[in-house]
Amino acid sequence: METILTSENLKRSYTIGKTTLDVLKGVSLEVNSGETLSIMGESGSGKSTLLHVLGGLDNPKEGEVHFKNESVYGMSTARRARFRAQNVGYVFQAFHLLPELDIVENVALPAMAMRSKGGAKARAEELLTEVGLGDRIGHRPQELSGGERQRVAIARALMNDPDIIFCDEPTGNLDSKTGEKVLNYLFQLIEARRHTLVLVTHSQDVASRCSRELFLKDGFLI
Repeated sequence: METILTSENLKRSYTIGKTTLDVLKGVSLEVNSGETLSIMGESGSGKSTLLHVLGGLDNPKEGEVHFKNESVYGMSTARRARFRAQNVGYVFQAFHLLPELDIVENVALPAMAMRSKGGAKARAEELLTEVGLGDRIGHRPQELSGGERQRVAIARALMNDPDIIFCDEPTGNLDSKTGEKVLNYLFQLIEARRHTLVLVTHSQDVASRCSRELFLKDGFLI
């Protein structure tokens, strides 16, 4: 099986006033193409920080991330932005949808970032239909429930057909029944398209949906 993403001895710390908090203390990881990987950990354990570093959103203090043998943090700022737009999809706990845009426009945003407008609207509508929102096309995020907004976020993450999807507590703002429905759509689409998934969560029920589980504790993966 091909290794698509690796990290080597990742370290990340934050300074608050006179206090330095070491969040990642040396995280090394291999992610294989097509696998679904969950990373569990308690609140504040650094799960989101790790996901952001792996996805090219937050520079590590030390260590390196390689995507298909290319150094993510060796890329120029512009190249890294293209890498994120082309190769990575993100689903965040807080949805991060733009309220001034309707849901089709929100889903199409990654294509706009790539200046690939041809067929973007049709693809966005197709993805929204696949997550059960075909009858909500034309609505804005504030007109949808929390579960529906997260399904919009999943469709947006898939817009550019990325190699890897990063999910940060995708059901953290949802009740268990709604969260289960969202996860069903997520895993159905991931499996059908053979995307790679890296998901961080504090929930064992969510983590167990993945083919491999790791745990982040005291700054290390176990």
